[in-house]
Amino acid sequence: MNRRSVTVDRTVVGDGQRTYVVAELGINHGGDLRTACTLASEAARAGASAIKLQTYRTEARVAKDSPIYGVLKAAELSASQQGEVIAEARHLGIAAFSTPFDDTSVEELAKLGVPAFKIASFDVVNHRLLRTVAAHRLPVIMSRGMASQEELDAALEILEAQGCPCVILHCVSAYPTPPEQANLRVIEALRARYQWPIGYSDHTIGVQAAPAAVAMGAVALEKHFTLDKSAPGPDHALSADPADLRELVARVRQVEKMLGSGRFQTFEAERSTLQYRRATR
Repeated sequence: MNRRSVTVDRTVVGDGQRTYVVAELGINHGGDLRTACTLASEAARAGASAIKLQTYRTEARVAKDSPIYGVLKAAELSASQQGEVIAEARHLGIAAFSTPFDDTSVEELAKLGVPAFKIASFDVVNHRLLRTVAAHRLPVIMSRGMASQEELDAALEILEAQGCPCVILHCVSAYPTPPEQANLRVIEALRARYQWPIGYSDHTIGVQAAPAAVAMGAVALEKHFTLDKSAPGPDHALSADPADLRELVARVRQVEKMLGSGRFQTFEAERSTLQYRRATR
């Protein structure tokens, strides 16, 4: 059965295509425009398909007494700064989009001409935000961390009602995710239930889980990305650095080759062995 595909900025995401690898810049730039642009450049050099930002106003995202308020506030990028990062990514030949956390951020990103929106796991149940995103009828990549089947169905109903193509990412919302709790078999369950492309947002440490997810059927991957895994901040330690991302992409491309076509056939490498088969009896 041919599964549906989704086109993001002229790149097709779906079965039979190269795995779509998203480098999640998140807040790892610390609010510094130069660092954000460097991250975009390093992601492109490592072979990523796209970069992803986070678009928010801290006051609308968390309460002022939240333990992460200061971290988020320091990492805010203005709309014009995000526009510069997006332009840099386009110059480098990769896509750039973002996760909006409020209605105003959705509209800012739409004005910047992003080719897609990302929905964070935390907002699968935020129907107001989903309706605002859906009104733009752009492709949506949505992580499903913490969401029940019913909650995910309800979110997809809102997006599909407006004609938004969707990519669903299996995700465990733990930072980092213990490997034994990655639960990659959910990818198979998602592929069986939904006709949209299925991927994986990886919060484990290291690059082992991503190629395993591809072997399970994931056609898109998202991985937090940093220049320095030892830098202070909540996401650096679980992120890939440039060397890690290059290794991740290389492993994924190798798995793609190993998966093959799924057809029964005799391979060229087997032909010299055919002479040793027993005769049919």
